[in-house]
Amino acid sequence: MIVLRRLSVLLATALLAAPAAAADLFVDHVDGYTLDGAGTLKRFEAMLVEKGKVVATGSHAELAARAGGAKVVDGGGRTLLPGLIDAHAHVMGLGVALRQADLMPTKSLAEALAVVKSYAAAHPQMPWVQGRGWNQAVWKLGRFPTARELDTAVADRPVWLERVDGHAGWANGAALKLAGIDKDTKDPPGGRIERDADGRPSGVLVDGAMDLVARRIPPMDAREAEKSLDAALAEMARVGLTGVHDAGVDADTVALYRRYADAGRLSARIYAMIGGTGADFDRLAANGPVVGYGGGFLDVRAVKLYADGALGSRGAALLAPYSDHPGDKGLLFHSPDELTAMIGKAIGKGYQLGVHAIGDAANREVLDSFAAVYRERGGKELRNRIEHAQVVAVDDIARFRTLGLIASMQPTHATSDMNMAEDRLGKARMEGAYAWRTFLKQGTVIAAGSDFPVESPNPFYGLYSAVTRQDHDGRPPGGWYRQQDMTLPEALRAFTLDAAYAAHAEKTLGTLEPGKWADFILIDRDVFAGKPARLWSTVVLETWVGGRRVYAREGG
Repeated sequence: MIVLRRLSVLLATALLAAPAAAADLFVDHVDGYTLDGAGTLKRFEAMLVEKGKVVATGSHAELAARAGGAKVVDGGGRTLLPGLIDAHAHVMGLGVALRQADLMPTKSLAEALAVVKSYAAAHPQMPWVQGRGWNQAVWKLGRFPTARELDTAVADRPVWLERVDGHAGWANGAALKLAGIDKDTKDPPGGRIERDADGRPSGVLVDGAMDLVARRIPPMDAREAEKSLDAALAEMARVGLTGVHDAGVDADTVALYRRYADAGRLSARIYAMIGGTGADFDRLAANGPVVGYGGGFLDVRAVKLYADGALGSRGAALLAPYSDHPGDKGLLFHSPDELTAMIGKAIGKGYQLGVHAIGDAANREVLDSFAAVYRERGGKELRNRIEHAQVVAVDDIARFRTLGLIASMQPTHATSDMNMAEDRLGKARMEGAYAWRTFLKQGTVIAAGSDFPVESPNPFYGLYSAVTRQDHDGRPPGGWYRQQDMTLPEALRAFTLDAAYAAHAEKTLGTLEPGKWADFILIDRDVFAGKPARLWSTVVLETWVGGRRVYAREGG
């Protein structure tokens, strides 16, 4: 169990200290916190860094004598934390979303239509109007929106808007026509075309059906891709992310990351998961996993697969029908044999697997596939992961530990989904839903993330949700299924040391121990002092990666 130790200055002088060594950076006068390798939270006043790596942490008195001619950064008594790592996100998706219509804040259909109309008017040169973030549950619409409604905002060109979870898209009439989607179009495997009472496409496409429209959108050119990556990196640095596990990239994106790494333009460490085991995987895996590229800024050693969709769009695959939609069990993307074959192919090449599974049927299928592959060819040592592990049959939770699987979970999903999750699942199934405490109690590693741009990239939103299980207004009182919450030190570990472990990087990242990269942030408050009610509003003042400052807040 993680215990917060308030060390005296005398004890702090020996804290995590290394033998005398040169230093080129002396970070002084900070209220520093870090975990050690055992997961114990400790404090320090100063830190020495040499060539981007931690030499020692300890008291001002002890380390000032060893600083020599090192550059001094005076922390002014501010709180310093290890750099935060998002263990499941979509970097280019964030960059693209930052440059499109943002429907995340909208509280009604009318408000969303107004945002789209305004965005379209401000960008008359765009052949497609694109955006993201709509959520019919937040709008209390009781149904999906329609193409006809979207036509009232924009009718003269195609519009394509992804749902908040990225597992459904909303098209206007022009987009449906361009894609050739009509009454006779059949649902593709793993997808669903929402239809009106007469069987005509109503405007929303779920999971595998989304590609019917998405493939018609012209791809980004190289310059647009760079602009999107620049936007994402800037936002990640602003919120204190020094590392991200990018859950599903193609060969072109890996090439872009390589170019940025070669030019020293990556301001966060990217642990990239190849999207699927098809042609891109064959191409990228030809020479085996990439580890520590660009001075430790890029790894390509994992594969991302999908087993099902999302709960909000009823695409998550359930063992029994949805409580609020009888007869509907969601969508499994692959047969058991297909999924097992893909997992086996990636493991056979030495790649870790991260498999998206939200519903209890999907989680069971993934667990069964991992068990089958392990029996035949091994691969447990690759630290394979289930991404989301959102709704798991109670009897299946113990299998995560038996199979040595990491639960890659996103705390803000619980507080975003609490407005509809119990409606979808019923009360009985909630016992295995968003069950962080149950996983931690059995010793399963939780690597925490956000799934941005599905959620905000701000990791303090995740830390807050993990600890309180409330929205930012403190609802519901006492927390939603509060028995499954984390302590703040546990949540910090999930966003640092255990996220690093999930990327095979716990020896170089995740804590500020000697020999590890000096990835750290300075923030505006001591998050361990007092109650966590305002934890989500923590402001990052500076972000440092490898001993180099990559962000400083204006006026901070």
